[in-house]
Amino acid sequence: MVIQTNKIEVHWNYLLALERDLDEISRYVEFDERNFNCFSIEIARVLLASAAEVDVVCKQICKTLNPKSTADSINKYKHKILVTFPNIPQFQILLPRFGLTLTPWDEWKETTGVPFWWTAYNKIKHHRDSKYDRANLKNALNAVAGLFIMVLYLYKDKAERAELVPSPQLLRVDEYHGITALGRNGLKTEYNLS
Repeated sequence: MVIQTNKIEVHWNYLLALERDLDEISRYVEFDERNFNCFSIEIARVLLASAAEVDVVCKQICKTLNPKSTADSINKYKHKILVTFPNIPQFQILLPRFGLTLTPWDEWKETTGVPFWWTAYNKIKHHRDSKYDRANLKNALNAVAGLFIMVLYLYKDKAERAELVPSPQLLRVDEYHGITALGRNGLKTEYNLS
């Protein structure tokens, strides 16, 4: 028996795994503004994993844009990535099931802006004993949404051809950045990442 294999997009699969973790959290903590400051070990794990993956993906995007790139921090990523993709700060992620709209890279509109969830990630990573409460729902949701956006840009060509499968179950893109349709294989989204 012959088995055909195709290259898998490991960062897409990791994003989908983190999204499933969010879905599991939603069974215990309602994704509602009144719970945004709720923190826990599981929420911390999702935030830390998502933000660490953002670091990896941003570095890869920079290397794709310039193979000699030495960008290795959030501010360096910002300056390299926004030259090519200036709309990232306005990119919104929807969680329709919970009535949420997130703009995780909004702070990149400012010259020295750093996403609040990225700051929380670093505080938790280095000062968990005193900053553990920053491992909250608001930061975790935005970290996963921020990762979603960066993964779309990492796999831009496949995203624009609706070849990233399976589609996310919770996360959606705003109307400006994507068109969602129900196809033969379930939800199919074409992303407009110009």
